[in-house]
Amino acid sequence: MKKINRRDFLRSSSAAAAAATFASTPGLAYSQGIGTAAPFDDYRALVCVFLHGGNDSFNMLVPNTTAEYNVYAASRQNLAVTRQDLLPINPRSQTPGTAPFGLHPSMGGIQTLFEAGNAAFVANLGPLVEPTTKTQYQQKSVLLPSQLFSHNDQQSQWHSLKGAGTSKTGWAGRIADLIRTNVAGQRMATNASLNGTSLFQSAEHTIAYVMGQSGPLQFEGFSDDPDNILYDQKLAFQRIVAAQYSSIYERGFAEIQRRAIDSADTVAAAIASAPVMTTVFPNSQLGRQLETVARLIGSRDQLQMQRQIFFVGIGGFDSHDDQNQNQPGLLAGVSEAMAAFYAATVEIGAADSVTAFTQSDFGRTLTSNGDGTDHAWGGNQLVVGGAVNGQDIYGTYPVLQIGGEDDVGGGRMIPTTSADQYAATLARWFGIPDVDLDIVAPHIDNFVQRDLGFMV
Repeated sequence: MKKINRRDFLRSSSAAAAAATFASTPGLAYSQGIGTAAPFDDYRALVCVFLHGGNDSFNMLVPNTTAEYNVYAASRQNLAVTRQDLLPINPRSQTPGTAPFGLHPSMGGIQTLFEAGNAAFVANLGPLVEPTTKTQYQQKSVLLPSQLFSHNDQQSQWHSLKGAGTSKTGWAGRIADLIRTNVAGQRMATNASLNGTSLFQSAEHTIAYVMGQSGPLQFEGFSDDPDNILYDQKLAFQRIVAAQYSSIYERGFAEIQRRAIDSADTVAAAIASAPVMTTVFPNSQLGRQLETVARLIGSRDQLQMQRQIFFVGIGGFDSHDDQNQNQPGLLAGVSEAMAAFYAATVEIGAADSVTAFTQSDFGRTLTSNGDGTDHAWGGNQLVVGGAVNGQDIYGTYPVLQIGGEDDVGGGRMIPTTSADQYAATLARWFGIPDVDLDIVAPHIDNFVQRDLGFMV
């Protein structure tokens, strides 16, 4: 007899009610859960801030009680942040007034957001196929994500949640596929990247829109002025792409060109007409990306958007060398840009509808290589927004002890919370029903807690 899992049971129990919907909605994505294909009646956006290279996040969020700090300092050696320099934070779930954690001294913007309840941390987070202990890791008695500690492979893990297998789609792409009939009236793609093409937004049925830091890259050699010779070039190009071609390849190329021109014009116009913001963003790569995202969110009504997922990113976190010199500026850049972005969402009336969250290749070793750190596994991530159950730390913060129960060697911490749980929590807030969470996060059924609770 076939074993029926939780998701199969939920689907079969509602199959009869959904049959008519499936019959009348060609190409409906995946589930009965969003089977009505009705447009959303609100707006929500996710903004993934990817920290390329592997953020040393145990210096971002540091234990601040005497015993735990002393263990941290012994493990981190010359890389430890001086205790008196830590910015104290007071998580709601801890004893009031104890300040059990502190932030890196460069992260004043995040400290303010955290204390105001608009930011939270998820501790010791990373890719997992199933819950894993040190003994199970050593005995190889559980499935593990493939190619641990490798930059490209672990970026792919975060983007796709592929576990021990392979995947051609990312979890943001799968979300866009799931809701594609709900948002059919949107004038811009659900997924948009300001940091290049990524697996995170790859999908089976939907296409992500890729633009530059400040918006679309405009076609050169065209003009909208009829008195300019470049206007004739634009008309000639439009005739070329509008022609009827016998070859499927010619038709496909022409369609891509038409879509690129239309999308660039639509998005550029939306950015240009966005409400003027007084929020000042840092003049940095991440600051410019997030300012453009804020302007697009400000034009959400003009673009008829109900759901959007943005991908932005910044490099420099591969801190094998010069960590003490470089990390303060890197973390300050993240803090300032994300704090400005939150302020902008407040200004445009979208703070409760927009959630920004970090990802990174992996955490880094607790041990120092003399001048920096090496590739590791679990780390801490940051979530910011008006819908965040803020001023708290979710998951289990480990004891940062070399050779401790979570260290698989060299200060590489086994994650105690999975990237699947992180993605599923964000996807549920975004509007994905419980029955479809395992499409977004394929290993979520291996974990007891499907929702980590950091979203309202």
